[in-house]
Amino acid sequence: MSVADSHRRHDADSADRPASIRGAGRRLWRLIVLATFAAAAAFVAGFLWFVASVPTEEVTIDRPADGIVVLTGGASRIADALELLAAGRGKRLLISGVHPTTSSSELARLSPAYGRWMACCVDLGHAAVNTTGNAIETKQWVTDRGFRSVIVVTSNYHMPRTMAELRRRMPDVALVPFPVVTDKMRSEAWWASPPAARLLVSEYLKYIVAQVRLRLGGALAPPDSNSRAAFRFTFLVAPC
Repeated sequence: MSVADSHRRHDADSADRPASIRGAGRRLWRLIVLATFAAAAAFVAGFLWFVASVPTEEVTIDRPADGIVVLTGGASRIADALELLAAGRGKRLLISGVHPTTSSSELARLSPAYGRWMACCVDLGHAAVNTTGNAIETKQWVTDRGFRSVIVVTSNYHMPRTMAELRRRMPDVALVPFPVVTDKMRSEAWWASPPAARLLVSEYLKYIVAQVRLRLGGALAPPDSNSRAAFRFTFLVAPC
């Protein structure tokens, strides 16, 4: 091969390389676009499934459980839980996630109609600061009391994540969900209410994070003795 032919071949190879690089770049870009579209479609489909799983009506509890647990943080949750306790749907009530400075007497003043039950059958859990803490606190309470069935009271949008956390930690305990549905969420479609839509999207993201964490097995080890001691309860009187 002559020197001239060698130069021509080198020039042709040099011209082909940028074209092949551009082709690889376009293929990579298409893959990125397709992956993004698939991820967005999966997110939307998962969100619609999540919304469909959020209860829109409160349920009727037709038979009692051993205990009742209510997670603080939503309007009327505690009142609904006290109503269930007064109706004999559980032997005791745990209010999980109570602020450390909140006492039983303060809660009794807020619910004077249930003073009798507040005085005999309500336990306050002060340690939980999130849903994971609620689950740990509830498991400790259920274990200490020897309960085998529990009615779970929380807001309807919070119920899927709450049940996932509780079921993973208490697979042998029968959990009965009692979703608290606000009048606004009952009467207004979520897509017509930006605050409701934002709330559901936020809760869906938290649900995804919780599912990933639970599936990976993180934070599932039983608390050590120091951690268990941190989850303290205020027992108002002896059990009913």
